[in-house]
Amino acid sequence: MTETKTDPGHGNSVAAWATVIIVLAAFTIGTLFFWLNVPSMVWASAVLAALGPIVGLVLRKSGYGVSGKHSKSH
Repeated sequence: MTETKTDPGHGNSVAAWATVIIVLAAFTIGTLFFWLNVPSMVWASAVLAALGPIVGLVLRKSGYGVSGKHSKSH
């Protein structure tokens, strides 16, 4: 039995990096405001963390994902 495997890449794309940076920044900011006891900003950072993957999906659909029309490997 022959399997055809395609390498999906390692997430080295604009979409992946943008997602990671947004989520990391949100968790860093959220942790700081949790420590400073500012609940409204903790929730704001949680919303930002939830928006990170959405930004990544939009960028991927726009061609900035792995093997997208704007990627280096395309």
